[in-house]
Amino acid sequence: MTTVLIVDDQPLQRYGFRVLLDSIPETEVVGEAAHGAEAVRRTAELRPDVVLMDVRMPGMDGIEATRRITAAGGRSRVLVLTTFDLDEYVHAALRAGASGFLLKDARPEELLAGIRAVAAGDAVIAPALTRRLLDEYAQLVPARRGGADDPRLGSLTDREREILVAIGKGWTNGEIAAHFVVSESTVKTHVGRVLSKIGARDRVQAVIFAYDLGLARPGAG
Repeated sequence: MTTVLIVDDQPLQRYGFRVLLDSIPETEVVGEAAHGAEAVRRTAELRPDVVLMDVRMPGMDGIEATRRITAAGGRSRVLVLTTFDLDEYVHAALRAGASGFLLKDARPEELLAGIRAVAAGDAVIAPALTRRLLDEYAQLVPARRGGADDPRLGSLTDREREILVAIGKGWTNGEIAAHFVVSESTVKTHVGRVLSKIGARDRVQAVIFAYDLGLARPGAG
């Protein structure tokens, strides 16, 4: 059972999400919040697996609420949902610690899959945004000098470093498995070890790590 907190300043939007999630046996809506400050408080109280977080809300917005929730170090993961297809929101949300970013026009099955992925410790970004996010992020953040000397990189085996580079390129587990001619279960094991060694919460943070150190650049397929 995946527990969910719905955060949105529009009552009708919250109702729609609740109806959808209540119709699925494996999800349980444990609460709602209408603004960021309430989201932070209710997350601390309810400790949901996933917080569905709107961005634009009165008072504290969803980005700041996400930052506070993840900084608290709890078990809850944040999946940001917004109507606005703006790169500034994507970058800000992921930098704040969100584990995923979807648009509100996503199909119900995409939203449910996103919730499951985030709850399982993976990350999800709207397919239409993924490549653009990676390309623009790399242009916004130049490679850090001396990145190759980062002690976290030194803890990786050669194969784990290759896996990290592949994650940085935005490859799925299936694509990584096909490239290295291994099973997806083997890839998942490698990915888990990479995340643990570099101290990344999920794949999104691993992508940011790879870009910060210049291990992945735009157009590098």
